[in-house]
Amino acid sequence: MAERFESEQWVPYPVELVFAFFANPANLPYMFPPLLQTRIEDLRLAAAPPRPLAADPGRRFKSVAAGVGSEVLISFIPVIWAPRRVSWMARITEFEWNSHFADEQARGPFKLFRHRHGIEAETREGCEGTRVSDAIEFELPDWVAWAGSWLVRRRMTKTFAYRQKVLLEILRTAARQAKKAESRE
Repeated sequence: MAERFESEQWVPYPVELVFAFFANPANLPYMFPPLLQTRIEDLRLAAAPPRPLAADPGRRFKSVAAGVGSEVLISFIPVIWAPRRVSWMARITEFEWNSHFADEQARGPFKLFRHRHGIEAETREGCEGTRVSDAIEFELPDWVAWAGSWLVRRRMTKTFAYRQKVLLEILRTAARQAKKAESRE
């Protein structure tokens, strides 16, 4: 039986920047705790739809984006005391600029794994920002489902807590880099 895991965070950065960051698969390892030693092993990019042209030139980010059909093969160490790398192939199944994208496990440790990344503009207390939401549906293989569910939830909780902790600094750096790139044009 499939289970759900959800997470949400608001960040004081424009949706164009936040979406551009999340849609670039090269940024994936930065969102995982260092102990997992996450790395990209292979990447097959399918073109994203044309990027909408932001009215503000400062929000016209030039970054790679993984469109529908893109495949990302990552590996990581899920259990520190048993340092064996696990491979995971994710395929992008939905993509809408500055709104959401979704991926599904094509190959990996789960029986089923779907992840919808919601990235939507949201103003809070007069401050423009972005709400980042994650909805994950997962199912473990039958042989580990009875014992593994709480371990997977615990790992997801820790991973998303880490991401929430580092995301503000990562986006602050991305915003500075975008400003530098804009000033060079």
